[in-house]
Amino acid sequence: MAHPDLALYRRLWREARPCRLHLAGMFLLSLLATPIALLVPLPMKIIVDSVLGSHPLPRFVDVLLPPAMHSKNALLVLMVAFLVAIALVSQLKELGVSLLRTYTGEKLVLGFRTRLFCHVQRLSLAYHDSKGSTDSTYRIQWDAQSIQYIMIDGLVPFITSVCTLALMLYVTVRLDPQLAMVGLAISPVLLVLMRIYRRRLRGQARAVKALDSSAQSVVQEVLAGIRVVKAFGQEIREQERFVSHSRAGMRARLRLAFVENGFGLLVGLTTAGGTAAVVSIGAHHVLSGRLTLGELLMVMAYLSQLYEPLKTISKKSASLQSHLASAERAFALLDHPPDVSERPNARRLVRATGAVAFRHVSFAYDGGSRVLHDVSFEVEPGTRVGITGATGAGKTTLVSLLTRFYDPTEGQILLDGVDVREYRLADLRDQFAIVLQDPVLFSTSIGENIAYGRPGASDAEIVAAAKAAGAHDFIVRSRLGYESRVGERGMQLSGGERQRVALARAYLRNAPILILDEPTSSVDLRTEAVILEALEGLMRGRTAFVITHRASALTTCDTRLQVERGRLVQATPSLLRQQR
Repeated sequence: MAHPDLALYRRLWREARPCRLHLAGMFLLSLLATPIALLVPLPMKIIVDSVLGSHPLPRFVDVLLPPAMHSKNALLVLMVAFLVAIALVSQLKELGVSLLRTYTGEKLVLGFRTRLFCHVQRLSLAYHDSKGSTDSTYRIQWDAQSIQYIMIDGLVPFITSVCTLALMLYVTVRLDPQLAMVGLAISPVLLVLMRIYRRRLRGQARAVKALDSSAQSVVQEVLAGIRVVKAFGQEIREQERFVSHSRAGMRARLRLAFVENGFGLLVGLTTAGGTAAVVSIGAHHVLSGRLTLGELLMVMAYLSQLYEPLKTISKKSASLQSHLASAERAFALLDHPPDVSERPNARRLVRATGAVAFRHVSFAYDGGSRVLHDVSFEVEPGTRVGITGATGAGKTTLVSLLTRFYDPTEGQILLDGVDVREYRLADLRDQFAIVLQDPVLFSTSIGENIAYGRPGASDAEIVAAAKAAGAHDFIVRSRLGYESRVGERGMQLSGGERQRVALARAYLRNAPILILDEPTSSVDLRTEAVILEALEGLMRGRTAFVITHRASALTTCDTRLQVERGRLVQATPSLLRQQR
C-alpha cells in the first residue's frame, strides 16, 4: 500500500533530523539566490535608462551614490563592476551550497543505508528464504539514495523556490500590477498539471524499480552459480534471460521518460504562453508611456525569474515521484517486522550447560503445510545426538528452531529448562557453534575467518584452533599463511580446506552446544578421517547435534534421532555406544 505523501515526508524528515543543521545551512545559503536575482537586472536597467537614455536614476541609487559618480562614464564603470561583483558573490554561494550538499547528501545516505542494513540482518530466515537477497540489496544500495534526492535536491530547492516566488511576485507587482497578475495566471494551470501527472509518474517509477531489481537478481544468480552455468553450457540462455529482463526495464524507463518529458513540455508551453502575454501587454504599456523600456526589461527579467521557481516547483514535483517510489520501497523494508523478536526484559544467559528439550514442537513455513509434527525429546548436557533421515525430512529445520532462526508454530524448546524465547537473542546464539555442509567463508583472510566468532581472539588462540581442526599444516604452506585471502565464498580453498577452517572457527568459538550439518558429506575418505578426528576433540564435553547420512559420523554419538516426513520416529541409544 502506498504511503500518503505527507506521512512519507514526515518519515523522511525523522531520518534526516541528525543533519538538520546542515540542511538549514543549505537552505540559508540557497536563499541568497533571491537577493542576488533581484540585483541582477538593476545594473542593466540603469545602463539602458540612465546611461544610454536620459531617465533619472532610481531614487535609492541617487541617494546612495556621491555626486561625482553621476556622470554617465562613471555610472557605466560602476554598473559593470556591480555586475561582476554580483557574479562573484553568486559563484561563491554556489560553491558553498555544492560542498554542503555533497557532504550532507552522503551523510544522509550512509545513515539510511545503515538503518536498512541493520534491520535486514534482524529479519528472520523465513523472510530471506521467501524474498531472496537481491531485492533487499537493491533497496539498501539504490532505494536508500532517495533520501538524498528528496531532502537535498527536492525539498531545499522547493522551499527556496517558494520564497523566491513570493519575493519576485512582490517586486513585479510594485513595478506593474497588471503584468504581474497576467504572468501569474499560469499558476493554476501548473497546479492542475502537477496533480494529473503525479500519480502516473509514481506508478511508472515503481514499475521501473521492480524491473531493475528483477534484472539484478538474474546477474546475482548467474554469478553465484557460474560453475553450473558453464558446466551445462547455458551462457547464451542466461544472456537471453538477462537481456529479456533488462529490455523490460528499458521499456519501463522509456515510458517514464516519455511521461516526464510530456509533463516538462506542457510546463514549458504554459510558461511560454504567460511570457507571450506579458510581452504583448508590456509593449503596449511602453508605447503608452506607463513603463520605460528599461523598466519593461526589468519586469521581463523578474518575470523570467518568477517563472523559474514555478518551473522548479513543477519539475521537482515530477522528478520527486521516482524518488518517493524508492522511499516507499525502503520504508516497506523497514516496516517488515522480524518474525523472531526478542521479548522485553529478556533473560541474560552467560553459558548454558547444554540441556535441551523439545516439547510437542510443530513448525510450518509461512502458514503452509507442517514441516515438523509434534516432536518431543530430551538431551542431557554433554550428549552427542545423531540426527538421520531422508532429504527433506526436517532435520535441518529441527536445529534451526533450536538456534531461533525460526520460532516453532506450536510447542516449546527448552535450553537449561527455560524456553529459548525467554533469552536474549545474542546471548542464546552465543551458546552455539555451527559447522555446515557447505561452510560459509567471507572474502577476507583465513585468520579473520577463523576468528569470525571471536573477533578479539589472539593470534595464538587462532593458531591453536587451526591445529585442533587439522588446518594449521595447509595454512602455513600457503604463501601468506594466516593472512592468505580465501576469495569470494572461500573459493580459493578446496572443499576439505574450507571445512577445516569452519571447524577451527567452531573450536575458537568454544560454545557449549555444537551443531554439525553434514560435516563430511562433501569430502573424500582421507579428508573425512582428518575431519572426524578433529570433530572428536571438538565434541568432547559439549552437547552436539550431528546431522548426517554417513554411518562413520554416527559412531561416536550417544543417541540417534530418526526423522521421517517431519515426525520423530525413533530416539534410541546407539548400539555401538551401548557396547561401550
